[in-house]
Amino acid sequence: MNNTLSSWALLVLCNLMWASQFTCIKLVQDQVGPYFTVWAPMLFATIGLFPFVAKEFRKGKKKLKDILVFGQLALLGAFPAQVLMTWGTQFSLASNAAVLSLSLPVVTAIFAFFLLRERMTPLRWISFGIALVGVGLCSVGDIAQLDFSSRYTIGNGLIFLAIIGNAYYNTGCKRVATSYSEIEMVFYTYIAMVILLTPLVFIYESHTFSIIPRFSAQTWAGMLLLTVFHNFLSMVLFFKALKALDAIQVALSNYLITFFGLPIAAIWLGEQLSTLALIGGGLVLLSTLTITLLEYRVNNKQ
Repeated sequence: MNNTLSSWALLVLCNLMWASQFTCIKLVQDQVGPYFTVWAPMLFATIGLFPFVAKEFRKGKKKLKDILVFGQLALLGAFPAQVLMTWGTQFSLASNAAVLSLSLPVVTAIFAFFLLRERMTPLRWISFGIALVGVGLCSVGDIAQLDFSSRYTIGNGLIFLAIIGNAYYNTGCKRVATSYSEIEMVFYTYIAMVILLTPLVFIYESHTFSIIPRFSAQTWAGMLLLTVFHNFLSMVLFFKALKALDAIQVALSNYLITFFGLPIAAIWLGEQLSTLALIGGGLVLLSTLTITLLEYRVNNKQ
């Protein structure tokens, strides 16, 4: 029970950190392009992780061929999840991105069914329904304001493609989670991502290096938050929780992204938070407790 509760506590923290991504992207977009926004935080996170992962190589426990799977996961999953989300949010709104994230649990559940043979139990469907109602209340104002005109259509489409990539990556990592530590999974993914992104950064956004000394405090804050919380701490905690829970359970927790994303946008970007949003947030948390406590008791009785 303690392990289950600890894993869910980690997921709550992860979703809080992920929810800040949309606002951080808006904070840096005036001075930093989408490729650099993803590449720089990942590069620094990779450098910070290297001393820990190097120990496994020195012990002979890992070889280069053992990590090639992460190249595929990065190309089809992490790359679109990170780059297209950043690109799409810059062409859309932070609130749009938070609302569109409602589709992440559904898409993840589909991948988990086909790739991992997991199933949606009645209790999971109940939790899913409670969360959907709660997030709907959180997002009622933003849904009404969603703009699918030519101004935001491209951005919203890129965000949805990023969500598909994110769902595939999460499910794929679950398949290999028993063979790697949390830090190794983050490190190997980021190595592949840095390799993929470096040419794009130098081809399309090399001018960014010349304006780094002129970065505003807002830009530095956004880049720092993306590096430490979004690209480092949240991912380590996420993989730790993923080892203990089903991919579908983890997917249902992603409704917290919208719940956290809207108040973060309200604080940092001045958006308003309604009473319905607060009520909806309570339902989202109730959904999380439902799948955490009740499913544990059901499984424990079997």
